[in-house]
Amino acid sequence: MAINFDLNDLLAFRAVAELANFRRAAEAVHISQPAFSRRIDKLEAALGVKLLERTTRRVSLTAVGRDFARKVQSLLDELDSTLMGIQGLATSRLGEVSIACVPSTVYYYVSQVIGRYRETYPRIRLKVFDASASEVLDTVSRGEADFGLNFIGSQEPDIEFEPLMQERFVAACRRDHPLAKRRHVSWADLAAHDFIAMGKSSGNRLLLDQALAGLTDLPQAIYETQHVTSLLGLVEAGLGVAAVPSLAMPGKDHPLLVSVPLQEPVITRQVGLIRRKGRPLTPAAQQLWDLFLSRRGGQAPSRAGQRRKPATTVRASAAPHA
Repeated sequence: MAINFDLNDLLAFRAVAELANFRRAAEAVHISQPAFSRRIDKLEAALGVKLLERTTRRVSLTAVGRDFARKVQSLLDELDSTLMGIQGLATSRLGEVSIACVPSTVYYYVSQVIGRYRETYPRIRLKVFDASASEVLDTVSRGEADFGLNFIGSQEPDIEFEPLMQERFVAACRRDHPLAKRRHVSWADLAAHDFIAMGKSSGNRLLLDQALAGLTDLPQAIYETQHVTSLLGLVEAGLGVAAVPSLAMPGKDHPLLVSVPLQEPVITRQVGLIRRKGRPLTPAAQQLWDLFLSRRGGQAPSRAGQRRKPATTVRASAAPHA
């Protein structure tokens, strides 16, 4: 059977699959909307299947369209890899890297690494999926992201887990809070103040609940949020204190927020890179993976003072679907 579509048609389909909007997709590939619609019609006619469901308000993929979108993305990734290998990464055409991350790592850590990557490879487009630990693991397992940054996955048979750092939990509070000047605080200390917790569906929440099981004088949540950025927003507003991974906290020069080391017990999580076993990364993705590895360390960068007691390590990989 003759192939009656070309690379431009596949690029158009990828754009609308990602953006779910004909106007924005047409703008993304720099053609008019009528011309864009003709490309999609041509592709569906050539394949003899319906790839998109279109209404006046939205565009969505059919079941066949979703499967085809994954295959098109894989095909275009392979093409990018081939071109980059021939021409060299720095001079190649625009490539794309997708990375899935737990939200607590994105704002103050992943953003710094991406910034350095962008300086060297400004033509590479980056997509960041910030999601829960289980969603990050599933996204990488399904091949929807090149690789991920997570604290679970080391026990998954189809996942390669490359440790980056051992990260402790700290108390987050405002600079004008009574705990802010302490060199360290205990979990019992937090119980004397309004406490903000992550929701029960959070991987961090399950990790902490397991580590603190059986202990008394623990803080009781007044507020709960689903995302660490929302939690820190409540702390910044003066509504209470929280326990968060140290990577989620800003540096010492932040005007409002401060982190204080938590102990009795000290709780840590191991953060690492994850990718599917047996699936080679594109050159662009490999460069970003290697950049993360170049920043690997035994302990997350300290933002709240030195450790004063040996850490009690909690292995979150024991609960991969938290």
